[in-house]
Amino acid sequence: MRPGAGSDSGPGAGDGGVRPARPLIVTEDLALLDDLLRLCAAAGAEPEVHHTVPERRAGWTDPPLVLVGDDAAARCRGATRRPGVLLVGREGDDPAVWRRAVETGAEDVLLMPEAEGRLVDLIADGVEGGGRQALTVGVIGGRGGAGASTLACALALAAARAGRRTLLVDADPLGGGLDVLLGGERAEGRRWPDFAASKGRVAGGALEESLPLVRGVRVLSWDRGDPVLVPPEAMRSMLAAARRRGGVVVVDLPRRIDDAGTEALAQLDLGLLLVPGELRAVTAAHRVAAVVGPVIRDLRAVVRGPYEPGLDERWIADALRLPLAGELPEEARAFATGEGGPPPGADARGGLARFCGAFWQRVLVPESAA
Repeated sequence: MRPGAGSDSGPGAGDGGVRPARPLIVTEDLALLDDLLRLCAAAGAEPEVHHTVPERRAGWTDPPLVLVGDDAAARCRGATRRPGVLLVGREGDDPAVWRRAVETGAEDVLLMPEAEGRLVDLIADGVEGGGRQALTVGVIGGRGGAGASTLACALALAAARAGRRTLLVDADPLGGGLDVLLGGERAEGRRWPDFAASKGRVAGGALEESLPLVRGVRVLSWDRGDPVLVPPEAMRSMLAAARRRGGVVVVDLPRRIDDAGTEALAQLDLGLLLVPGELRAVTAAHRVAAVVGPVIRDLRAVVRGPYEPGLDERWIADALRLPLAGELPEEARAFATGEGGPPPGADARGGLARFCGAFWQRVLVPESAA
């Protein structure tokens, strides 16, 4: 009997704390069990294992996902109907497996080994919240030096102050490192070079725990070594894993969009184009918008002064044909680089922090912190 077999303890039972959601496996087929345990490990999940329907009702109804081996289908007849039950068999088995799935109340039949990839996805979705994805906001400068990294850091700090699970992604390999801007360059944790070879599904919980934690924000940034090429597959895997954890993901985007940058753009819920109040900046921002606009589903302008004569935030947003997300306060020091001091937006009473706090209040659907 495997660890956990025959145990009716549900998530969080017995320890007085909150434990990760655990899928339920029901089978006596040792070969199938080995495969399912391997797939659970790949999805970052620790399952409960039973040979039949758990005696305790909650042991059947509480798990986010129930994987019933075809050998156990008959023993699961009459169990309480619930969503998230899958019947797992093998290719070439008895075609009556579909009838047994109906009798068991299974939503679908997954045949191994062809369905392994899909099964890993379903397990990961189940234990990581299944659809409650993070609101993902990208920040890009309308011209070089516009202050996109500064705004991205301030947004992340404001979200963390509001009690949101927050992950800040540095998608600009030539930007100098957001961990440095936050004052966390010495914080322990993994950086982009550790993930450059990542492909396929990455467990969101494992990713989050591996990253440096700086001022309540998990940061995926660069190390101090030579630039490392991040393939689009790695960018896709990292952002998908981050989004599945819920809360807020903030992405600092480069102005030169490569294949990895295009992957980042495609996963954004909202893009902020930061434009200084200068005519040349507006012209440059128009070109940036023409490149990223077709990919980002919702692109808005954020404008900051001081303004050249004849310009203001409304004129700039109208010139770019973008909705105005807001006007940043004129805090020259907040957008200066290399001066040391606290990270941008760290002072909750400052204008930049107040702007970011108000932004999240507008765009986040009211809910308990993820």
